[in-house]
Amino acid sequence: MAYMEWTRDLESGIPVIDAQHKRIIEFINELDDACQTGNTEETSHVMEGLLNYTVTHFEFEEDLQEKAGYPFLKAHQRIHEIFMKKVSDIRGRAAKGEDVAPELLRLLKGWLASHIKGEDRDYVESVKKVLDSDDQEVAGWLNTLLKKFAN
Repeated sequence: MAYMEWTRDLESGIPVIDAQHKRIIEFINELDDACQTGNTEETSHVMEGLLNYTVTHFEFEEDLQEKAGYPFLKAHQRIHEIFMKKVSDIRGRAAKGEDVAPELLRLLKGWLASHIKGEDRDYVESVKKVLDSDDQEVAGWLNTLLKKFAN
């Protein structure tokens, strides 16, 4: 059984965001699998991939919110900053050789579900208006943002 499962209550209704959240959950499960093997090199590799992907996802999400004129963007960015500070501390301890993967797994599992169901739900309406727009400028902007995220 996977460490963390994607469930319908995590859906935002924004396909690109849901796909990114699903990928983060896949990374979390890959990290759990790597931890189970005891292979610290693999665990570190997966952990770095997960953390890098999460940073990129936060940037993507914040760009969408900015384009949508989401009024609580600054507060949402601050939540991301606080979370990334915790992650940075964990990353620093990992660099010194400490086995932080179990702690990171617990943090991510609890935080991700809570964040998706809470703060992320708050911006859905604003962002959907932009994404559902027929505006060609918005479509071009979104395609550029999606390409940036894919790289």
